[in-house]
Amino acid sequence: IYATYGLLWVLALEGSAVALTGTAWRPTGATWVRVLSVVLALLFLRMLDEQKDLAYDRVHHPDRPLVTGAITVAELRGAMAALTAVVAGLNAALSATAVLLILAALGYGVFLAVLERLSAAVRDRHLLNLAVTYPVQVLLGVYVYGSLAAAGTVTADRRGALLLGLCACVFLHFEFARKTAWEAEPGTHLYSADLGPRGSAAVTAALAAGAVVCQVVLFAPDGAVGLLPCLTAVLPAWGARRFLAARRGGWPLLTATGFVVTTYLALALRAVLLP
Repeated sequence: IYATYGLLWVLALEGSAVALTGTAWRPTGATWVRVLSVVLALLFLRMLDEQKDLAYDRVHHPDRPLVTGAITVAELRGAMAALTAVVAGLNAALSATAVLLILAALGYGVFLAVLERLSAAVRDRHLLNLAVTYPVQVLLGVYVYGSLAAAGTVTADRRGALLLGLCACVFLHFEFARKTAWEAEPGTHLYSADLGPRGSAAVTAALAAGAVVCQVVLFAPDGAVGLLPCLTAVLPAWGARRFLAARRGGWPLLTATGFVVTTYLALALRAVLLP
């Protein structure tokens, strides 16, 4: 899952950034360094989450590897140290800026682990936790775009901010979808527990709409063909309809996952084909 997500995310972001300059885009060796770096960074953050969420997982996810003893905290931390060294070494081949940006994302993840341990509010209030933790995803997006700018491949401008906003909407749509349900067991971390099922569904749908708006602003100059990735919005629309009509269960995750995959895949293909 992480490998697929990291691959499609980097290809969509890099490809779109380059295509917006009017230059034909094809993956290069540097592209695959960015892909591998993001995948390894996501793995690093997953290892960190295993440790942060241990108390919660003991109650709600007893099959998690740290809970079952399949792996120890010491082993996880050793693997995290190794991943940090590998990621830094990979990006040293790109630029010092790339090294600093990817390490900033990993460092922010470690800071969050400390912050959650010290602050009950950050740990237990779901929306506050999201506001504090989501920037690590932003930092990974900034790493991809910033390393392109440092290499002279793109010139940083407002279109870069819109691209990062597009990626944020795509990811957050999935994040809200997987934590939106009509029912919730006591103690579960669902946004619908705070916003209500309809409120959480409205935010989930609005995030998908935000991704489409970003695409229209960025790609409308390319005409109807350039806007073909917007067609993926049919998936969250269908998901919203099914969720609201069912009045039970959770948001259909197949539609949310499909939206992430098809949007990023369509953006990457657009970058290859249009210029």
